[in-house]
Amino acid sequence: MYRRSLLAAAGAAAALRPEGSRANEPVDVALVLAVDVSRSIDEDEARLQREGYRNAMVDPRLVEAIRGGMMGGVAVAYVEWAGLEYQRLVLPWTRIGSQMQAEVWATGLAEAPRASLSWTSISGGIEFSRRTLAECPFEATRRVIDVSGDGVNNSGPPAEEARDRAVAEGITINGLPILNDRPTFGRRPPIPLDIYYRESVIGGPGAFMIAAEDFADFGQAVRRKLIREIAGLPADPVLQRTQFS
Repeated sequence: MYRRSLLAAAGAAAALRPEGSRANEPVDVALVLAVDVSRSIDEDEARLQREGYRNAMVDPRLVEAIRGGMMGGVAVAYVEWAGLEYQRLVLPWTRIGSQMQAEVWATGLAEAPRASLSWTSISGGIEFSRRTLAECPFEATRRVIDVSGDGVNNSGPPAEEARDRAVAEGITINGLPILNDRPTFGRRPPIPLDIYYRESVIGGPGAFMIAAEDFADFGQAVRRKLIREIAGLPADPVLQRTQFS
């Protein structure tokens, strides 16, 4: 069953490259969506995450923001990460510049299989995303890693080290912490997650974050965040929470 799902996802991924798109084609931003799939995220929450990204990408307001850029297109790669040993490219680099292309991308994400593993290595996710950006076949005016998750780094090197390496290469890292009320298994959280993301995860030119109060709010937060990232809007203030609009 898993192999059939994997083959189906591979077929969908092969169809993601829009007809006529070319390597080195210019885009306004190359964006890696780096999504936490560690054990703290259960199946319902994983579904809400993917639905949030799928619904945001096909939202006409987001497509309008994409088409309104100087190049009229963005390049998107979808990455999932957990512990230091696990990162994978779920959907390859795809140029999106129309409603139809956004819908094809969303269908590919819906059909891709998902794994759930232990530990949370934000540093590993950032490092993998940095390498993914280095392999982007499109010419981008901006390069952004969008990190979303519901926990602090507890596997691998500190997140700050990976962030600083990416920022030194001109990459912006934005954050979408999910402030849910999951149990901490008897351990006190070391720091509120939104403060941790602000101090240890985000960085680079125009970096910002939007915190979702919980997984139910995630879809709204994703839409607002992607519009800001793609449109290159100023990030003031740095710390924001979900506000429905």
